[in-house]
Amino acid sequence: MPMPIMTEKIHWSSNDLTQMDAKHRIHLINSASGYKSANLIGTRSPNGQDNLAVFSSVIHMGSQPAVFGFLLRPATVPRHTWSNILATGVYTINHIHLPILEAAHQTSLKFPEDVSEFEATGLCAEMKGGFAAPYVAESPVQMGMKYLSHYEIKENGTILVVGQVEHLYADSQIVASDGWLQLDQAQTLTINGLDGYALPALIQRMPYEKI
Repeated sequence: MPMPIMTEKIHWSSNDLTQMDAKHRIHLINSASGYKSANLIGTRSPNGQDNLAVFSSVIHMGSQPAVFGFLLRPATVPRHTWSNILATGVYTINHIHLPILEAAHQTSLKFPEDVSEFEATGLCAEMKGGFAAPYVAESPVQMGMKYLSHYEIKENGTILVVGQVEHLYADSQIVASDGWLQLDQAQTLTINGLDGYALPALIQRMPYEKI
């Protein structure tokens, strides 16, 4: 594969970022981290009210046990996802794929607490396996998560939520013989910044190298 041609770079110092228009800075910094996972997190309140919200911060933290984390913005305003997780101890993580792109993004709107994002967007809440949080029925990869702990990031007040996989579902046609999920076959999306969605294509799998 040929080496890429180096191009001229634009430079911003920390002072430049501080002085920058807030909306411009948000778009710049949120996209500078690279492509992020695109997921819907589903919860149900103790009184049975479903909630669904889009997150681009889900990260793999370990495979044995199977643990994932995600970041919440500072709890300075009501966070229905967070309050439901604290109250029930469970939630779901559901991949966003191309067929549900528009509906999934609509969950980022600020709906009242008594409005289900499932109903508002037309997505289907799926309850199964006796699990107490709703899955997104249309999602090709679904995980039922048990809340383990959380950590406040003192530098900016965000909250890292850590959970363990209790249940994992994936469409059969994307599961390789070695357990690897070929997400491009599921049309799983990624997020660039706050509002840019991309559809990745597999180039190749590389050997698992160990020194």
